[in-house]
Amino acid sequence: MMFSGIWNEVWITALVNHLWQSTVVTLIAWALALALKSNQARTRYWVWMIASMKFLLPFSLLIAAGESLSSAMSAPIPRPELAAVMQQITQPFTPSSSFDSDTYSGAASGVSVHHVNFIPWILVAVWLCGTLAIVLSWGRQWLRMRSAVRTAEKIGLVGKIPILFSPRQIEPGVFGIFLPVLLLPEKIFDQLSAAQLKAIIDHETCHIRRRDNLTAALHMLVQAAFWFHPAVWWIKARLLEERERACDEAVLQSGNEAELYAESILNVCKFYVESPLACVSGVTGSDLKRRIVRIMTGQVSRKLDLSRKLLLSAAAIVAVAVPVVFGLVHITQVRAQATAGNAAQDIADTWQGTLHAGRDLRIVAKISKVDGGGYKAVFYSIDQGGDGIPVSKVALDGTTVKFTITPIGGSYEGKLSADGKTITGNWTQGPNPLPLVFTRTTPETEWTIPPPAPKIPPMDANADPSFEVATIKPSKPDSQGKAILVQGRRLHIINQPLDRLICFSYGVQDKQIVGLPAWANTDLYDIDAEPDGEGAPSDKQWKHMIQKLLADRFKLTLHHDKKEMSVYVLSVAKSGSKMSKSEGDPNGLPGLFFRGKLGDLGVRNANMDDFTHLLQEVVLDRPVIDQTGLTGRFDFTLLWTPDDSQFSGMGAKIPPPTDNSSAPPDLYTAIQEQIGLKLDATKAPADVLIIDHVEKPSEN
Repeated sequence: MMFSGIWNEVWITALVNHLWQSTVVTLIAWALALALKSNQARTRYWVWMIASMKFLLPFSLLIAAGESLSSAMSAPIPRPELAAVMQQITQPFTPSSSFDSDTYSGAASGVSVHHVNFIPWILVAVWLCGTLAIVLSWGRQWLRMRSAVRTAEKIGLVGKIPILFSPRQIEPGVFGIFLPVLLLPEKIFDQLSAAQLKAIIDHETCHIRRRDNLTAALHMLVQAAFWFHPAVWWIKARLLEERERACDEAVLQSGNEAELYAESILNVCKFYVESPLACVSGVTGSDLKRRIVRIMTGQVSRKLDLSRKLLLSAAAIVAVAVPVVFGLVHITQVRAQATAGNAAQDIADTWQGTLHAGRDLRIVAKISKVDGGGYKAVFYSIDQGGDGIPVSKVALDGTTVKFTITPIGGSYEGKLSADGKTITGNWTQGPNPLPLVFTRTTPETEWTIPPPAPKIPPMDANADPSFEVATIKPSKPDSQGKAILVQGRRLHIINQPLDRLICFSYGVQDKQIVGLPAWANTDLYDIDAEPDGEGAPSDKQWKHMIQKLLADRFKLTLHHDKKEMSVYVLSVAKSGSKMSKSEGDPNGLPGLFFRGKLGDLGVRNANMDDFTHLLQEVVLDRPVIDQTGLTGRFDFTLLWTPDDSQFSGMGAKIPPPTDNSSAPPDLYTAIQEQIGLKLDATKAPADVLIIDHVEKPSEN
C-alpha cells in the first residue's frame, strides 16, 4: 500500500518523467555519436554535452514555451488527440487519482484516517547521502589540487595563462575554471624533451581554449544530482574520451609530429599520476591504447558533410519541437496561463533591485509609457551616485522584459512573474552576466534616489588655463590598470608613459612621434593636477594644459612636420551611419572605455574626432584620418575579435584566432556592420611631431 501511494506524490512523478526524458535523449545522443564516429571528436563531444545538460533542463520549460506561443495565437488549436499522443511521449507517468478498492474502503463512521507514507522521505534521504558522499570526495580531491597550486612556483606565462612548477608527481594539467593555471611537475624537463613538452603544452592550451574544465564541472553537477542514474556515468566516460581525442586532433593539426606526440603522452603516463578530478584537464584520462593507435595511424576525422548536418539539425528540431508542440496543444492550460499573464502586463512603474557585483549596488529603474505605445525608462545606481542613465530601448515580449543601455554597454533580460510584482533575470555589462531581481515598489518600500551633485559650469571657451597644482610620481611597480580620468576639476593620470601623454594631448599616434628616448616608452607615471581659473575645462582645454605640463615639467620642446605615411581613412559605409545621437551634455567630456576585455568598446557622448583618436592611439598601428563628415556626439558599442596587429602600444598579447563560429567579427567588419562606418588603408600626408628636447620630470 505504501509503494502504491508514492505515485500520488506530484514531485515523484515529475522526477520519473524527467529521468525518462533524459534517458531517451541519452539514447539519441548515443545513436548520433555512432553516426558521427568518423567525424571530428569535438562534434561528438557537444552531442554528449547536450545529453548531459538535459538532466538539468526539464522539458517542462519547453512545454511552457509552447504554451506561451499558443497564448499569442488568435485561436486555440483544437487537437486533443495530438495532445494525448504528445503526453504519452513526454510524460508517460502520471499521479494515481484513486486507490485500489481491494486495499481501501470508506468508513461509514465519518472519521478520516491519514496514513503517513515514509517511502518518498527514505528515497530523499538515500539520494542526499549519495550526493553528499560524492561532493565530499570531490571536495577533498579539490583541496589537494588547490594545495598543489598554492605550493607551486610561477615560472612564466603561456599567452595570459600562468605556468606553475609543482614539486608533486602529478601529470601536467590545467587547474581552475574561470582563472586557469597550467600546472607542471618541476622535473618535467628531465623526463620530456623540449619538443615533447611543447606538444604537451599545446594539448593543455587546447583544453583552455575549449573551456573543458567548465564543461566538466557542469557535468559534475549532473553527477552529484543524478548519481543513481547509470547514463550519467556513461556520459562522463564519453565526454572524457571525446575531449582528449578533440585535443589530440587539434595538436596534430597544429603541426606536431604524431610519433613525438605519442611518445610525450606515454612518458607522462610513465612518470606522473593522473589528475583525480574531471574538471582538472590533463593529458591522460581516456583509453590510452586506443588514443595511441589513433595518433600513430593518422586517422583523419572528416568535417560534417551535408547529410550529417541535416541529421544533427533534424535531431535538434525534434528534441525542441516535441515538448513545444505538446505545450502548444494544451488548450485549457494555455488559456489559464494567458489569463493570469495578461493581468500583470503593464510594467510602467518604479522597480528596484540589488546587484551583487563585488559590492552591493542598489539599482532603480523608472519605467513609463510613451505616446503611441511602448515604454521608456531611466536607470539609477544609488550607491554610485550621478545622474540617471536613459535606457536606449525597453522591450516587453510576453513576459520577457529587456533593457538596452547603450551609453554604458549594459543590458538586462528578465521574466515578469505571473502576479506582475517581480522581474527575475540577468544584468550583462562585460563577459559575465550577474543575476538581478527587480521588485515593483510601493511608496513605503521605494528607495530614495539622492539628488545629483551640482554640475560645475563650463569654463570660458576663450580661457587659456594652466595647472595650478600638479604632482608627478613614478608609478608603483605592481600598479594595475592604465587610465586618464577627469573627475570634476581634477585630472588623474594612472600608470602612463610619456609617449602616451604626448599621443593623447596632441592627438597623434606613436608612429607620428620622432626622436623620443627609450625611457619615454617604459617609465610610467601617476599625475594628479587641478587647473587654475573657474569652471570645468573642455576636452580641448584639458589637452592643452597637459601640453603645457609636459613643456614645464618634462622640458618638452618639439616642432611639427608633414610626412607621407600609411594611414587608415574612416568614412561612412554605403549602409549609412548606425550610431545613436547622444543625449548627453554637448559640452561634457566623452566616455570611451573597454568593458572588461579588449575588443568590447563602449562609447558615450563622443564625436568622430574622439573615436578616431582612440583608434589611432590605442587600437591600431597607424594614424586614422576622419573623413566621415559626421558632426555631433554619439553613443554606441563596438564588439570585435582583435588580431595581433592591434593594441601593441598597450603591450597586450592577443590570443590566436579560433574557429568559434560565435566569436565576434574582426574590427573592419564590425565597424561596418555595427556602426555603419568603414576603415580603408591608404597613404596620405600626416602630421609628424619632431622631438627637439625632453627630460625626465622635475621633482614636485
